[in-house]
Amino acid sequence: MGTQSYPSSPTEPGPANRDRAGAELARTLPYLRRYARSLTGRQSAGDAVVRALLECSLHDPDVRAEIRNGPISLFRAFTRLWKSMELPSPAGAMSDPGSQIARVPSLPRQALLLHQLEGFSVAQTGAILGLPESEAEGLVQQAIGELGLDEPVRVLVIEDEGLIASHLESIVAEAGHRVVANATTAAQARVLFERERPHLVLSDVQLADGSSGVDAMDAIAELSDVPVIFITAFPELLLTGERPEPAFLIGKPFRDETVRTAISQALFFGSHGRQ
Repeated sequence: MGTQSYPSSPTEPGPANRDRAGAELARTLPYLRRYARSLTGRQSAGDAVVRALLECSLHDPDVRAEIRNGPISLFRAFTRLWKSMELPSPAGAMSDPGSQIARVPSLPRQALLLHQLEGFSVAQTGAILGLPESEAEGLVQQAIGELGLDEPVRVLVIEDEGLIASHLESIVAEAGHRVVANATTAAQARVLFERERPHLVLSDVQLADGSSGVDAMDAIAELSDVPVIFITAFPELLLTGERPEPAFLIGKPFRDETVRTAISQALFFGSHGRQ
């Protein structure tokens, strides 16, 4: 979804289109939860705002119609609610590595996440935030400039495809950080993590020997609460709501800017992103 071009046309009335609207809402909600967690750094906090929006729609037919009118309308309704109940950063986040992202005010951070993590165009980002396209572009560029202040950290990559692992290493380096090791299996990931003790992990989900990046991170979580960014061609496998979901999740194929944004966001919120 991070590279998807969202439709901007409203849904027409009629039973068939109402069914399509319901299906589109169900498909988009997991990605709204991802966005909400990226703003708050916590699954519980992000999901609480999304849940509040859905509860509001049960009692307000205008809100109910709006959130069923496509992804842009859904995210716009979420944004209004978020402004009214914006949550503070998690305690302790300011001491995490790379915490200069805290200098990025909420509105530029929202613009950056909408555009570079969720894949909305600048014009769509402006529509969601209620801003002209030119102002949305300025906010995105402001946030990008602020994110360049991150302190360097050590990164472990868990990826079994060599070209992708090399590409991630170059993105990490361009962001001012350093990949200290690359694992291709869950077992190797645990060994390398114990040896290198990185500050951040970038992990695929499906690995070379049939093992899982999720299993690797469950094992690593027993050693440390290091933040992790999952990068996978199958994000829907982790957005089921049936188990704790990652706050930082990128779909393949990915854009370099999306990975850099997720790295800064993960370093700001640190381990809180796994809660």
